[in-house]
Amino acid sequence: MYVPINGFVVFFMIMHDVHYMKRALSLARRAEGMTSPNPMVGAVLVKKGRVISEGYHKKAGTPHAEVIAIDAAGNQATGSTLYVTLEPCCHKDKRTPPCTEKIIASGIKKVIIAMKDPNPKVSGSGIRELEKAGIGVACGVLEEQARTLNEVYIKHITTGMPFVVLKIAMTLDGKIATPLGESKWITGEPARREVHRLRGKVDAVLSGIGTVKADNPQLTCRTGKRKDPVRVIIDPDFEISPQAQVLSCPPQTILVTRTVSSLRKKEGLTEKGVLFIEHELDRIDLNRLMERLCEMGITSVLIEGGSSLNSSCLEAGIVDKVIFYIAPMIIGGKDSFPAVGGRIFREINEAFRLTRSVVRRIGVDIVVEGYL
Repeated sequence: MYVPINGFVVFFMIMHDVHYMKRALSLARRAEGMTSPNPMVGAVLVKKGRVISEGYHKKAGTPHAEVIAIDAAGNQATGSTLYVTLEPCCHKDKRTPPCTEKIIASGIKKVIIAMKDPNPKVSGSGIRELEKAGIGVACGVLEEQARTLNEVYIKHITTGMPFVVLKIAMTLDGKIATPLGESKWITGEPARREVHRLRGKVDAVLSGIGTVKADNPQLTCRTGKRKDPVRVIIDPDFEISPQAQVLSCPPQTILVTRTVSSLRKKEGLTEKGVLFIEHELDRIDLNRLMERLCEMGITSVLIEGGSSLNSSCLEAGIVDKVIFYIAPMIIGGKDSFPAVGGRIFREINEAFRLTRSVVRRIGVDIVVEGYL
């Protein structure tokens, strides 16, 4: 009779867990951009070596992934193993019941978890509750992938600040527009489609009045069935035209302004659903702005601005991730607009540096992305 070597058995079990956790992560990603302020979560129920049910959290306020999978399995859930991308919740001060209660009542014998929930209301308590009920628990399978999947949720729940992505489309020589402000189109169609998808993944897009006046953009997601983001426009002197496209697209626009030069204009925009964040200082405090946006339920922000705004956001330290779309063209000219402008520069040894950087092709363009 053949007896497997222990090391091989352990390897097989690990690969078995990895296989099903990859499926759970793939399910979770289906709801990208739809679950805020909740995390994306996927769940797979396995019994006797086969998947008996699965599910993922689709939207805040709707059933969690574990509940969907358990309800789909019915009586078959008894004796099964649950693979879930985030520690099951155990607190009751929310719109849906605790998932731990559902898991315990279902008769599931084992739960494999990708990562602990950083929410202080859970953070290990869900695991302890399951173990107390006699359920076997293992945590940490594909944890890094799970943390990347929910990087927005993790930052929001641990810091009270939104996760911020700076997106820049530029030429090989680092320009985003000619001296006359011409910038359409630097990148190719595939890159522009990807940017639309990016907008559909975030709660808000941040831009400046200069970009609005120059390009009159919609700043919406026009790909697939994803939601449009809230537009946040920094407009210190209240210069925006009432006919600007960002003011007429759902869901809404937030104007960040220092002075309201016309109450009649403000009243007209308010009737259209425009919100206002007013500040007294000459320069907007971008960190305070991020706090205000988080208080309004915004957990992720995509920056699509000009040279000055890009520089200000980097210097304020609010940027978590950058995505540069680099087109194979050269504009030249000292008066062309650089990707990152401003009056402040950094010495080489103090320059912003990326970690976990990735370089890829999209159409004819090159994409460089990474974390600050």
